[in-house]
Amino acid sequence: MRAFARKHPIIWAYCFIAFFSFSYHIPLYSLGMSGTTGLRQTVLMSFLWLLPVVLLPRYTRLLLALAGLVMWPAALTSIFYFIIYGQEFSQSAIFIAFESNAAESSEFIRSYWQWWFVPLLLVYSAIPIWMWQQLPVVSLSRRQKTAYGSVFALIAFWPFIGTLAATTQAPMADATYHQMIRMEPTAPWNLVFGYVKYQQQMADMTDLLQQNRKVKPLANLVAVDTLPDTVVLVLGESTNRQRMSLYGYPRETTPRLDALHEQGDLLVFRDVVTPRPYTIEALQQILSFADAKSPERFFNEPTLLNMMKQAGYEITWITNQQTQTRRNTMLTTFSQMADHQVYLNNNRQQNAHQYDEDVLAPVAQALASGAKKKLVIVHMLGTHRGYHYRYPDSYAHFRDNTGAPAWITPDILAEYNSYDNAVRYNDYVVASLIGVVRYRDEKSLLVYFSDHGEEVFDNPEQLFTGRNEGAPTSAMYTVPFLVWTSPAFKQQRDISSWAAGENRPYSNAYFIHTFAQMVGLSFDRLQPHDSLISAEFVPAPRWIGDPLNPKTLRDYNVAVGTEKPFDLAKTTRNENLGI
Repeated sequence: MRAFARKHPIIWAYCFIAFFSFSYHIPLYSLGMSGTTGLRQTVLMSFLWLLPVVLLPRYTRLLLALAGLVMWPAALTSIFYFIIYGQEFSQSAIFIAFESNAAESSEFIRSYWQWWFVPLLLVYSAIPIWMWQQLPVVSLSRRQKTAYGSVFALIAFWPFIGTLAATTQAPMADATYHQMIRMEPTAPWNLVFGYVKYQQQMADMTDLLQQNRKVKPLANLVAVDTLPDTVVLVLGESTNRQRMSLYGYPRETTPRLDALHEQGDLLVFRDVVTPRPYTIEALQQILSFADAKSPERFFNEPTLLNMMKQAGYEITWITNQQTQTRRNTMLTTFSQMADHQVYLNNNRQQNAHQYDEDVLAPVAQALASGAKKKLVIVHMLGTHRGYHYRYPDSYAHFRDNTGAPAWITPDILAEYNSYDNAVRYNDYVVASLIGVVRYRDEKSLLVYFSDHGEEVFDNPEQLFTGRNEGAPTSAMYTVPFLVWTSPAFKQQRDISSWAAGENRPYSNAYFIHTFAQMVGLSFDRLQPHDSLISAEFVPAPRWIGDPLNPKTLRDYNVAVGTEKPFDLAKTTRNENLGI
């Protein structure tokens, strides 16, 4: 090896640098816990550390010794986090660490410490020390310095350079951000940029929470019926009800929920759509009084969590979504409105094996709380894109084209099947959550719906996967909406009238009104005509599009091209949006 290092000193120096990140990303990828992103960025961003080497070759050993001392603790942090949690280290893990107190940290060390951590640490440290000892003094001509330096700089800083050249609005900010996210998978930038992003997102979250604290409580909030002791709100992800056998799909993708429905234990609402095909934007309306007409109400009126706190409920937010990302700050803000938080997914990338069954134990623990009134909000990964990551191999039920539409060709069959398998696994998790709640034998209410749907080759005229608000299809908006109530709850409340709403056309933008009536609450701003279970319900246009750009707002029936436009003359409601 020493002979190779002397003959190819730059290659050996690169191997020394890359070791600290490859030693972490190779196990992640080989075990199927992440995609290739981390490996690709490690290959490219490791060239960054070669720049001082080619500029000051006579100090190669000193420079790489200093670099190793910086990368070593960062790499160890990622490795031990992976060993303990089986997840990729990210700024979400930093958030959890800073949100923990000294007692929790001490308990963590006692719980997870293993004797073999010490020999592992010694072996892991010995490898780069040995590699460093093989390093020769590097000698480069001026021409070689220029050539190597130019190539390495171009490789390492291409995200910044490319974005700067392609972006016209806020180019410096965008270029810096893209450079950061490319460098973040590698040591020590996993810690450095993870902390920077944590600070930025904490500042944004603090502003939102402070704004929410200034909101006035709901006027004249009262219980008008027997309140459930336990309320569980299950938020799914990217699940199109048209791919559920519960809603008539020919493949048996929801056998457990089908059985519950046949037993008369489930209310299945069959015509609910989401207002937006994106998680954050959809939940901003669903969990607040905001809608297409009044998006500002999210900021200046109470949210669903505020309402339930005011009603005396202890709230626990359990999430299997990523804790902190550039997009998920709003979700973390929602979680911080709760009394207790459980963050299960600290992966840096969404494309990682993270199964929703992980929520079951925390939910059971939350239900065992001594609080008289409990609201548990469970936010799952559901059937989020990267469908094969959403279920274990034992749930790879659909493997051929049996039951698939005729337009599903062999080249897209695997992804089509993966989505159906994810739906079938989601069926298992939702049914299991119902089982956990049933076991408590309390006056309980469970509501499940997905934040939005997902197009997965459902339209033969335009084969496509994902969501695009600019070119909407029904699959992007049609969501399951299920309600389960315990026998004890039904003994106290007559909910027989709820079934009248099962076929009503409804937008989940108004969910807070339905939820309030299901729980048994009333207040001045409650709109019974917006409640799916109210005898006063009035059908209305189901607007989809961006509320901040009113010209994009369209009636769902018109936008998806499957139904006649909603007849405004049939409603007494004022829906003048100026469009």
